Amino acid sequence: MAQKFVVAMMMHETNTFSPLPTPIESFSRAGALSGPSAIKEAEGTNTSLGGFIEVARKAGAEFTVPMAASAHPSGLVTKAAYEQMTTAIVDEVKKGCDAVLLALHGAMVAEHYDDGEGELLNRIRNIAPDVPIAVALDFHTQMTEAMIKGASIITGYRTYPHIDMADTARRSGRTLMRMLAGEVEPKMVWGNRPIMSSSLVHTPSREPMKTLMGMANQAEDSGHVLNASVFGGFPQADIPHLALSSVIVCDKRTAEGEILLNKILDTAWDRREGFLFHPEPLSVQVARAKSLDGGPIVMADHGDNTASGGTQDVMSDGTFVVTGPMATGTTVRMGRTAVLDTGNMQIVISEKRAEPYDLGVFTHCGIDPRRKKYVLIKSRQHFRAGFEPIAKHIVMCDGDGCTASDLKLFKYTKVKRPLYPFDLDMRLGRNEA
Repeated sequence: MAQKFVVAMMMHETNTFSPLPTPIESFSRAGALSGPSAIKEAEGTNTSLGGFIEVARKAGAEFTVPMAASAHPSGLVTKAAYEQMTTAIVDEVKKGCDAVLLALHGAMVAEHYDDGEGELLNRIRNIAPDVPIAVALDFHTQMTEAMIKGASIITGYRTYPHIDMADTARRSGRTLMRMLAGEVEPKMVWGNRPIMSSSLVHTPSREPMKTLMGMANQAEDSGHVLNASVFGGFPQADIPHLALSSVIVCDKRTAEGEILLNKILDTAWDRREGFLFHPEPLSVQVARAKSLDGGPIVMADHGDNTASGGTQDVMSDGTFVVTGPMATGTTVRMGRTAVLDTGNMQIVISEKRAEPYDLGVFTHCGIDPRRKKYVLIKSRQHFRAGFEPIAKHIVMCDGDGCTASDLKLFKYTKVKRPLYPFDLDMRLGRNEA
């Protein structure tokens, strides 16, 4: 008899400083919320849900998708939306299954829960205490003890921009299949360091995160541990568990995993100054762009960035399929879209917020950014997936908005102190986390 899997997606990166609420309607932006239509939408795409569907297909398992919810980063998830999503998943697990495969974000904050993912996992454990649960998480996860207690296996993205979303699910799924076959007995160790890292300086493609992620990747790829992940955290969230963290999935014995974990986290703490972002005036950045020769010159405004919860309101039907390396194969729906041509400038206006990580945001409406001198977009890092290959120069711009990289602009009241860089002279004991 074929094994039965419950596969689900519930993803949201919550910017607690964003004024935009996140109702259930925001989660249906990717199409159907459940069932065969949701499977059709996600299958074959470079997403965690697409990766888990692939795992289930290769296993020959029967599977259902009771929830396929993903929303652009924005403000608090409404209570009604959270309850609708979690209830759909939990009710399906209640019917009985051999495994649960969850594509989660790791930074969801609802109106009534600071730890959206941890609460979901707790609810599943209450009705299925022994079911194996594989979880794929975003690199910007805010890791909690509840997530660790609830999941059997956790993996996180290794890239930012995130071009390995499906592979992250495959990594978790491979360990799950070995667990179901009785080949391995996953046990997780985890920890964190009180570092609030700016998103602009913690991408794994550059230091200081490059070394940390390299340690994790080498250990997993060489087979020394089952899985190893590093999470940068999401700084635009005023919650108690904001920190840089790591999770190691071990096979039965955890000693080697604990050594790796402490090596990663101690290195992060030693290099904590590298996680600070140093802002400069926008006028200086614009002047720099003007002085550069050739093009395209990509000017990335990270202060009002959709992918971090920005409103995109401080300054034809837009539907296209992503062909670039991030979220390949997914459909982007920007709503009604128009191009305003001023003569010297073409401005794309869309009805809905959309992170410009693919050239399709312009090419779908007849604009070729490769032929432009300047390309101004609202993004922090994801734009690099589609635009870095065509850019002669990139200028990062500190615009206004609720996703600004200068964290001194935000008032944090719930974070756990001491926390770097708020407390620059803090000391950390070896076992403190």
